[in-house]
Amino acid sequence: MDHERIILSRERFALTIERMCHQLIEQFDRFDDTCIIGIQPRGTFFSDRLHARLLQLLDVPRIPYGKLDITFYRDDFRLHNKPLVPSANQMDFLVENKNVVLVDDVLYSGRTVQAALAALNDYGRPRVVELAVLVDRRFNRHLPIQADFTGITVDALDHAYVKVEWAHTDGEDRILLFADKKDRDK
Repeated sequence: MDHERIILSRERFALTIERMCHQLIEQFDRFDDTCIIGIQPRGTFFSDRLHARLLQLLDVPRIPYGKLDITFYRDDFRLHNKPLVPSANQMDFLVENKNVVLVDDVLYSGRTVQAALAALNDYGRPRVVELAVLVDRRFNRHLPIQADFTGITVDALDHAYVKVEWAHTDGEDRILLFADKKDRDK
């Protein structure tokens, strides 16, 4: 039996990204003194899209953009049974006194964002950090972290799983809700 449900189709997915870009432009204008940082690995799929579309909409040559690995900043990294393979940080700038838009695909417990905030400290002290997420699972937070920009809010039971699929890796842009974490891998 199929336990997945499409909660955001390809068409609405594109509209959601477009809407979020316009919200970011309303907040940060032409992104002077503002940078975008995607949380690796899955948050960078979303930040790649945001960054590319913002460059088109604003018709600017550059918006500082980085990709941040949080592997060894996670509070559970010592609990894994296999060796962890970090991604390379792709940050060629400091965030000192800048506005930072931190980007992830799904906000669930808040632990990933907490790790990203700790990792971000290695690049300076930002003026402000605002969080943009494609999916906010608001009733499952373990830490007092909330998104400033949200694509879609999903209220699901703890054992459910939200998966963001991307055209370049999964064949289609869409967001799925699985009734149980075990069903996502079937």
